[in-house]
Amino acid sequence: MSRETSATGRVLAARLGRRAVLGGVAAVAVGCSGGEGAGRALRLATGPEGGPYNAFGRSFAEAVAAGSRRLTVAPVSTAASVDNLRQLGDGSVDLALVTADVAEDAVLGRDTFARPLGLTALTRVYVNYIHLIVPANGPVRELADLAGRRVATGAVGSGLQVTAKRLLQQAALTGGPAPVQEVALGLAESLAALRAGGLDAVFWSGGVPTPAVDGLAQELPVRFVPMDAVAGTLRERYGPVYTAVTLPAGAYGLRGPVGTVGVGNYLTARPGVPDDAVRELLGILFDQWATLLKAVTAGARLEPRFAISTGAVPLHPGAAAYYRSVYG
Repeated sequence: MSRETSATGRVLAARLGRRAVLGGVAAVAVGCSGGEGAGRALRLATGPEGGPYNAFGRSFAEAVAAGSRRLTVAPVSTAASVDNLRQLGDGSVDLALVTADVAEDAVLGRDTFARPLGLTALTRVYVNYIHLIVPANGPVRELADLAGRRVATGAVGSGLQVTAKRLLQQAALTGGPAPVQEVALGLAESLAALRAGGLDAVFWSGGVPTPAVDGLAQELPVRFVPMDAVAGTLRERYGPVYTAVTLPAGAYGLRGPVGTVGVGNYLTARPGVPDDAVRELLGILFDQWATLLKAVTAGARLEPRFAISTGAVPLHPGAAAYYRSVYG
């Protein structure tokens, strides 16, 4: 074992020790034995057809089919994060891909969720970059310029709707004499409407580059509005689920970097998913991450030191056992 791996292991072990207090409650409630995962089919809530969650879910299902003799993963198309957690809560699915801010809301029982939801995390998978896309020849150059304009804020039931609403609130654009006219649309519909002149701006949360956004940028001169100035305010109010990140120069034809807001994505599970099934899923995920993340975004990495950074969402006991077994 290299010094770097050993050091990472010690950090993970220390952090997992603290997380065990949270995970222990779930472990007692679940009471899973090692053999309960045998021959198990798991339903994974992803996102809309053509979206990054759906693409990742399908790739992950294929990897599990190739790498496991007793587990199968069936991807389920959904509206994304909020919808995914509601299905996880009512037992319709076993696993769900969700944004970190929505997952935190669910565990704490705030905003969209009237009461806390039983939820565990397997890993933080990658980071979404919040895009605010406007026509290059239009008047919108900062968040405040959205006042009174028609803005796509994501599909109903998506995590993007939650994040976009918070960004608009920070810019005082959800009330007053000229509130933003929020339009609930998915990515494909949003970009089509922007191209046709039916929208003034589109919010999007995804990897960089997102193929559909890249395609639009090659057809239509667009501007990506910087939003990193509000990242600190969001962190103060909602915690470290939000970070300041940068759309790099070169992406989408950008001549220079554009600061924006990042939000992590978690692979989550019902507490009742067996420990051994979770350990096997994580083994496949970490073995195949480079291939799996190509379905989402170029350049994304799944790093062990960030994998357990799931905020208020406790690690599934099987996930904690996996990280201890691999990193000491």
